[in-house]
Amino acid sequence: MSPDIFITLRDGQRYMRTWPLVPQLGYFFPEYRVIKATQLAKSLLPLLALVAGGGQLLFLGWTFLPQALATTLFFISLPLQGVLWLGWRSRHPLPVSLLGWGNELNAKLAGLGISARPLGGNACYMDIAVLLKLAFERLDKKFWDEL
Repeated sequence: MSPDIFITLRDGQRYMRTWPLVPQLGYFFPEYRVIKATQLAKSLLPLLALVAGGGQLLFLGWTFLPQALATTLFFISLPLQGVLWLGWRSRHPLPVSLLGWGNELNAKLAGLGISARPLGGNACYMDIAVLLKLAFERLDKKFWDEL
Protein backbone atom coordinates (compact mmCIF):
# COMPACT_ATOMS: atom_id res chain seq x y z
CA MET A 1 0.00 0.00 0.00
CA SER A 2 1.12 3.48 -0.77
CA PRO A 3 1.94 5.80 2.13
CA ASP A 4 -0.52 8.26 0.58
CA ILE A 5 -3.36 5.84 1.36
CA PHE A 6 -2.34 5.76 5.02
CA ILE A 7 -2.29 9.57 5.09
CA THR A 8 -5.75 9.65 3.50
CA LEU A 9 -7.03 7.13 6.08
CA ARG A 10 -5.57 9.23 8.90
CA ASP A 11 -7.18 12.37 7.44
CA GLY A 12 -10.50 10.52 7.14
CA GLN A 13 -10.40 9.46 10.79
CA ARG A 14 -9.59 13.01 11.87
CA TYR A 15 -12.33 14.43 9.63
CA MET A 16 -14.81 11.94 11.06
CA ARG A 17 -13.95 13.07 14.60
CA THR A 18 -14.08 16.76 13.66
CA TRP A 19 -17.31 16.89 11.66
CA PRO A 20 -20.27 17.81 13.92
CA LEU A 21 -22.93 15.10 13.75
CA VAL A 22 -25.88 17.46 13.56
CA PRO A 23 -28.87 16.04 11.66
CA GLN A 24 -29.63 19.47 10.19
CA LEU A 25 -26.30 19.39 8.34
CA GLY A 26 -27.33 16.12 6.72
CA TYR A 27 -29.61 18.08 4.38
CA PHE A 28 -26.69 20.04 2.96
CA PHE A 29 -23.67 17.76 3.30
CA PRO A 30 -23.31 14.01 2.65
CA GLU A 31 -20.78 13.74 5.49
CA TYR A 32 -23.46 13.15 8.11
CA ARG A 33 -24.79 10.09 6.30
CA VAL A 34 -21.34 8.78 5.36
CA ILE A 35 -20.02 9.11 8.91
CA LYS A 36 -23.09 7.40 10.38
CA ALA A 37 -22.86 4.58 7.83
CA THR A 38 -19.11 4.17 8.39
CA GLN A 39 -19.53 4.02 12.16
CA LEU A 40 -22.27 1.42 11.79
CA ALA A 41 -20.16 -0.54 9.30
CA LYS A 42 -17.16 -0.51 11.66
CA SER A 43 -19.18 -2.23 14.32
CA LEU A 44 -21.32 -4.65 12.28
CA LEU A 45 -19.40 -5.65 9.18
CA PRO A 46 -16.52 -7.57 10.80
CA LEU A 47 -19.10 -9.90 12.35
CA LEU A 48 -21.01 -10.11 9.07
CA ALA A 49 -17.74 -10.89 7.24
CA LEU A 50 -17.04 -13.72 9.65
CA VAL A 51 -20.54 -15.13 9.27
CA ALA A 52 -20.50 -14.84 5.46
CA GLY A 53 -17.04 -16.39 5.04
CA GLY A 54 -17.59 -19.04 7.69
CA GLY A 55 -21.02 -19.88 6.31
CA GLN A 56 -19.62 -20.46 2.85
CA LEU A 57 -16.95 -22.76 4.23
CA LEU A 58 -19.43 -24.57 6.46
CA PHE A 59 -22.10 -25.18 3.83
CA LEU A 60 -20.05 -25.39 0.63
CA GLY A 61 -16.81 -26.86 1.91
CA TRP A 62 -13.14 -25.97 1.77
CA THR A 63 -13.10 -25.96 -2.02
CA PHE A 64 -14.82 -22.56 -1.83
CA LEU A 65 -12.04 -21.03 0.31
CA PRO A 66 -11.07 -18.41 -2.33
CA GLN A 67 -14.67 -17.22 -2.63
CA ALA A 68 -15.06 -17.15 1.16
CA LEU A 69 -11.88 -15.06 1.50
CA ALA A 70 -13.04 -12.67 -1.22
CA THR A 71 -16.40 -12.22 0.49
CA THR A 72 -14.75 -11.69 3.86
CA LEU A 73 -12.30 -9.13 2.50
CA PHE A 74 -15.11 -7.31 0.71
CA PHE A 75 -17.12 -6.88 3.91
CA ILE A 76 -14.04 -5.82 5.85
CA SER A 77 -13.11 -3.25 3.19
CA LEU A 78 -16.44 -1.39 3.27
CA PRO A 79 -15.67 0.71 6.40
CA LEU A 80 -12.25 1.49 4.95
CA GLN A 81 -13.89 2.80 1.80
CA GLY A 82 -15.97 5.21 3.89
CA VAL A 83 -12.90 6.45 5.76
CA LEU A 84 -10.98 6.81 2.48
CA TRP A 85 -13.80 8.88 0.99
CA LEU A 86 -13.87 11.08 4.08
CA GLY A 87 -10.10 11.56 3.86
CA TRP A 88 -10.36 12.51 0.20
CA ARG A 89 -13.25 14.85 0.93
CA SER A 90 -11.42 16.55 3.80
CA ARG A 91 -8.71 17.74 1.40
CA HIS A 92 -11.12 18.69 -1.39
CA PRO A 93 -11.34 22.49 -1.98
CA LEU A 94 -14.54 24.28 -1.05
CA PRO A 95 -16.85 25.62 -3.76
CA VAL A 96 -17.20 29.39 -3.90
CA SER A 97 -20.79 29.37 -2.61
CA LEU A 98 -19.81 27.33 0.43
CA LEU A 99 -16.80 29.55 0.98
CA GLY A 100 -19.08 32.59 1.16
CA TRP A 101 -21.42 30.83 3.59
CA GLY A 102 -18.46 29.84 5.76
CA ASN A 103 -17.23 33.42 5.85
CA GLU A 104 -20.71 34.58 6.89
CA LEU A 105 -20.68 32.01 9.69
CA ASN A 106 -17.22 33.17 10.70
CA ALA A 107 -18.46 36.79 10.80
CA LYS A 108 -21.41 35.72 12.97
CA LEU A 109 -19.01 33.98 15.38
CA ALA A 110 -16.76 37.05 15.41
CA GLY A 111 -19.80 39.21 16.20
CA LEU A 112 -20.37 37.09 19.29
CA GLY A 113 -16.75 37.50 20.35
CA ILE A 114 -15.64 34.00 19.33
CA SER A 115 -12.40 33.99 17.42
CA ALA A 116 -12.14 31.54 14.54
CA ARG A 117 -9.68 31.22 11.72
CA PRO A 118 -11.11 32.88 8.58
CA LEU A 119 -11.53 30.74 5.49
CA GLY A 120 -9.07 31.67 2.79
CA GLY A 121 -9.26 31.18 -0.94
CA ASN A 122 -7.72 27.71 -0.72
CA ALA A 123 -9.93 26.44 2.13
CA CYS A 124 -10.91 22.78 2.15
CA TYR A 125 -13.72 20.79 3.75
CA MET A 126 -11.62 20.16 6.85
CA ASP A 127 -11.52 23.91 7.45
CA ILE A 128 -15.31 24.19 7.25
CA ALA A 129 -15.61 21.16 9.55
CA VAL A 130 -13.51 22.91 12.19
CA LEU A 131 -15.61 26.07 11.78
CA LEU A 132 -18.88 24.14 12.01
CA LYS A 133 -17.71 22.25 15.08
CA LEU A 134 -16.81 25.53 16.76
CA ALA A 135 -20.18 26.99 15.78
CA PHE A 136 -22.00 23.91 17.06
CA GLU A 137 -20.23 24.15 20.41
CA ARG A 138 -20.71 27.90 20.84
CA LEU A 139 -23.93 28.92 19.10
CA ASP A 140 -27.36 28.31 20.56
CA LYS A 141 -29.83 25.74 19.28
CA LYS A 142 -31.86 28.42 17.51
CA PHE A 143 -29.10 28.83 14.91
CA TRP A 144 -29.22 25.13 14.01
CA ASP A 145 -33.00 25.14 13.79
CA GLU A 146 -32.86 28.02 11.29
CA LEU A 147 -30.71 25.96 8.92
